[in-house]
Amino acid sequence: MGVFLTDVWFAGGRVADGSGTEPRAVDVCVTDGIITAVTKAPAGVKTVDLDGRLLTPGLIDAHVHLGVPSPIRAQFGFELSAAEIAADIFATAGQAIDAGFTTVRDTGGIDRGVVDVIAKGKVRGPRVLSCGPVQCQTGGHGYYGADWEPTELWTQHHIPGLCALSLMSGNADELRRNVRETFRRGATFLKLCVTGGVVGGHDRLTDTQFTVDEIAVAVEEAAARGTYVTVHAHNNRGIRNAVRAGVRCVEHGTDIDEPTASLMHEHDVALVPTFAVVDQILSTEGLDVAPATVQRAAGVYERMASALRISRAAGLRIGLGSDLIGPLQDRRGEELRLRSELESPMQALVSATSVNANILGVDEVVGTVRVGMRADMVAWQQDPLEDAKAFADPKMAVLVVKGGDIVKDTR
Repeated sequence: MGVFLTDVWFAGGRVADGSGTEPRAVDVCVTDGIITAVTKAPAGVKTVDLDGRLLTPGLIDAHVHLGVPSPIRAQFGFELSAAEIAADIFATAGQAIDAGFTTVRDTGGIDRGVVDVIAKGKVRGPRVLSCGPVQCQTGGHGYYGADWEPTELWTQHHIPGLCALSLMSGNADELRRNVRETFRRGATFLKLCVTGGVVGGHDRLTDTQFTVDEIAVAVEEAAARGTYVTVHAHNNRGIRNAVRAGVRCVEHGTDIDEPTASLMHEHDVALVPTFAVVDQILSTEGLDVAPATVQRAAGVYERMASALRISRAAGLRIGLGSDLIGPLQDRRGEELRLRSELESPMQALVSATSVNANILGVDEVVGTVRVGMRADMVAWQQDPLEDAKAFADPKMAVLVVKGGDIVKDTR
């Protein structure tokens, strides 16, 4: 997999530690995969020469779909072999690490088997936190079966050990059963769809899905295991239902208004906007989505940008997620470039490192370059804080370190 580092200094560069403070000309010592010093390297020690480059924490994408890596209509139409889907999943995981992402939160689609083979080092990729299959209302967002196909046949399209997009629930009891099954399969958190979505076949963005009481069942089951629920949600009614039920995070949040942002702040609910996927749907002909999906995405980017401004003003914790789907996931850092245009490159970096780590509950392990943290770091050929296009170009991430292991080095 790479070269494991024992008591090695990353020296001669500048460090942006993920906290938002300006970069400093300091060196970083890594011992057995852990950062043990952030200061000037003493003379005579073993060094990795950064040659003036910017060193940042490893990036974190809080909204990925590694299990949806193939041409969309072919995959959702069940036209591909398990072998081809597996090849695409593993290629996508490798592309993520090559782009500087050392941790990702998979918000629906992969089986625990994918998480395990990456963790074992059998496949190149980032550290993966997974919700397993998404929890969906019968016939709601996340269901892509044919109109004629009975809902109960949906799970027969899952590929055990590889991918399972979603589970359908018609009531609270079914949801509780499906949630428990999802945890049995190895999920570390839960995701529910509580509104319609952009890439959907049976719903509209204005739809709300699951009742407050039903969402609360998932929250109860997650709390019993010391974890949390995040929700796919675009409209305010669905978001408010989820917040009242006790969820800890909202994905997308397209139409968040001031009262909803205030309610989220009151309950300490985080937001993960997802601009890159919308931009991709609207601008990429080769994505192979239905024309109706492109039409549905119209206006979403601008409304999500407004929701970002409102949420920032309300003091919400705002993470960062790309939500990329299909075969074009190599430029995952586009999300940081787009966020840099809406806010600033430093704010994008903070959201993609320390804030995302906090939202994912791993901020005591990753997300900042400081003593005691796991050595997840990226050195950039060009400074992305000066030109955010560097975030979006995988070639600019010339040195990637994951847990002290150099997994990419093209200096």
